[in-house]
Amino acid sequence: MRNRPRGNVNTLNSLIVHLFDVDYTLVRRSTSWYFLLEALKEEVISFRQLRQLPLEWFRYKTGRVHQDFIEKAIKRLAGIDRQVLEDLAEVCFDRRLRANLYTEGVRLIGEIRRRGEGVFFATSSFQTLIDPLERFFAVDGSIASVLEFAGGKTTGNLAGKALFGPNKLEAVRNWLGERSVDPRNLYFYSDSYTDLPLLEFCGHPAAVNPDRFLRQEALRRGWRILRWRETLGTGRKGDRPCSHG
Repeated sequence: MRNRPRGNVNTLNSLIVHLFDVDYTLVRRSTSWYFLLEALKEEVISFRQLRQLPLEWFRYKTGRVHQDFIEKAIKRLAGIDRQVLEDLAEVCFDRRLRANLYTEGVRLIGEIRRRGEGVFFATSSFQTLIDPLERFFAVDGSIASVLEFAGGKTTGNLAGKALFGPNKLEAVRNWLGERSVDPRNLYFYSDSYTDLPLLEFCGHPAAVNPDRFLRQEALRRGWRILRWRETLGTGRKGDRPCSHG
């Protein structure tokens, strides 16, 4: 299913839905970053294929990211076997991602699940990388970017749109509409200014470890600001989650 979450919120005990961005929100860094490190180690990809990534990272951090940067990056990853990617995603989760999950996020999702409320990921990352996190958190599904495959290999394209910025909002809006979920019952947690469209749309926005652009906007609007520092792997502690507004 492309750009849509698995699972049905109508089977839950509540029509309250919590959406979590993943990169830098639940995970200390980008899922793609950890995956690429593992792919380089296993020689699935080469440094030559990643030569543009430092520039795109700089643009992202300075608020000048191009909307189509994900589509351009994926074109350099054509021809990789699907099973290799899926196996590598599992290895990456075990070796790198699990230890870098924020403890506070793990606890929060556990509390939400015990209340019977819906939990989904809403991320520009790829479903292949998100699948292990879905199983770990036992969430209801994901709204994620999907790699296109042909003959069991990556084509260098996406199956649908990259769920980044306005595209993520569009995907979430369509999904909620199909299930008659009121946006006022939607909680969304994100670290990034690129998610401002969706944060503005939902009834309960929360900025988690926000970048400087999102922090300024969250303070101006009185949105909750959560500070997560402890990770599962290190047990390193910092500020407790706090709120503004």
